[in-house]
Amino acid sequence: MIKVCCDVQGIEIVDITFDVSDSVIKSQLVLLLCDCVDSGASVGFLRPFSQIESQEYWCGVQADINKGARYLLVARLSGKLVGSVQLSVSNKANGLHRAEIEKLMVHTQARGLGVARLLMQRVEALAFSLSRSLLVLDTKKGDIAEGMYSKLGYVKVGEIPSFALSSCGELDATVLFYKELVCKPQPYK
Repeated sequence: MIKVCCDVQGIEIVDITFDVSDSVIKSQLVLLLCDCVDSGASVGFLRPFSQIESQEYWCGVQADINKGARYLLVARLSGKLVGSVQLSVSNKANGLHRAEIEKLMVHTQARGLGVARLLMQRVEALAFSLSRSLLVLDTKKGDIAEGMYSKLGYVKVGEIPSFALSSCGELDATVLFYKELVCKPQPYK
């Protein structure tokens, strides 16, 4: 089931939670992850990074989706997949109100077009539709996304030093954010 969430400035945000196994979508997701890792994004992988590793990662995402633990939204521009974001939902009895935003990725050729902002707005609406009122996320300190999260109303909680190893061999700090969805975000269509 592919569900179109919105179409703004030619950028279409689509809920593909149940279609990750589609071979065309999966191959585009593989290339997106490789592009982001190759450009130095801190998304859990180090260079050199192969398409086989990327395929294995997306198989794991599919397994989480099948368990109801994860949702996946993608951005398409002119039919090409140019970004994605994931919502990992807590299934703990005391955490059914919260979710974590993970792996916000935008292809290097589509950066600066507002793709990340649109993905964030749609994933917030998705979380709200799932009765998730608290969102948490983290990002590498100094990353461009850090400023965007603040502009979108996320509250910086603090930093953890030496959190993630970079491809350059350095240990980078991560910044933790949260946002309470007390006001209804844009409707999830």
